[in-house]
Amino acid sequence: MKQPSSIDPDMVVDEIMRKWPATVAVVLRYKMLCVGCPIGTFHTVAEACLEHHVDESRFIADLEATVRRRE
Repeated sequence: MKQPSSIDPDMVVDEIMRKWPATVAVVLRYKMLCVGCPIGTFHTVAEACLEHHVDESRFIADLEATVRRRE
């Protein structure tokens, strides 16, 4: 059975990194410049993926996997 998603495309990137610090490594692995970026406090996952040309569903899946490993 698939676990419910804890990360939503409309969540703010900064909020995710603060709530689950291990996700910072995922953001960096995707070469997204959200870590330390002042826009990161406003950009949603969907907006950041669009801006950085990242596949949103794959990115969220990687974030989810990281969160699950830490729980």
